[in-house]
Amino acid sequence: MREILYNNYYWQNDLVRLRAWSEEDWEWDYYNNFDSEALRLADCELHLPPTITASQKFSSSIKDFCNDNRIGFAIETLDGITVGNMNLNSIDERNGTFEIATLIDREYRGRGYGTSAMKIVLKYAFMERRLNKYCASILEGNLGSITMHKKLGCEQEGVCKQNIYTNGRYHDEILFGLTKDMYSENINFCEKR
Repeated sequence: MREILYNNYYWQNDLVRLRAWSEEDWEWDYYNNFDSEALRLADCELHLPPTITASQKFSSSIKDFCNDNRIGFAIETLDGITVGNMNLNSIDERNGTFEIATLIDREYRGRGYGTSAMKIVLKYAFMERRLNKYCASILEGNLGSITMHKKLGCEQEGVCKQNIYTNGRYHDEILFGLTKDMYSENINFCEKR
């Protein structure tokens, strides 16, 4: 196979490269399903104990990007190390809204990989898919996600008080949004961050 040249590749920036999730990525999913607190923050619930079979089925269902209304990606360093996964989901073509879910491996959090991957997918959603608004719902206490959304120029639009029940109590759900106009106004600002 010829060497792949990435210098004009849309799906990467100076920190990460996105690729299709593959069936072989089940091990990454399985390993990261043991990080119960990260999954609680991401999915607002406690997951049952992970199984190899479930991770294999999940990876098979989202391989090659698509599963229903979801486009799944693996997030890699430029050296090819898988550091996370991400999916563009809840795409509503009629109203132009969408969401993005991201999980970064605990060993790689806080290094900008999630933010860098978000920049690529936001650009795709706004500039290629003609979507108009990114909507995010974040469980209170998910400081990494809140910080990332602020860096990306998202605005806090509200708080749904005591809206999510997990870990023995009700938690607030913090709502963030970013419109295409806001994205376009802040694109230079976001690219520098």
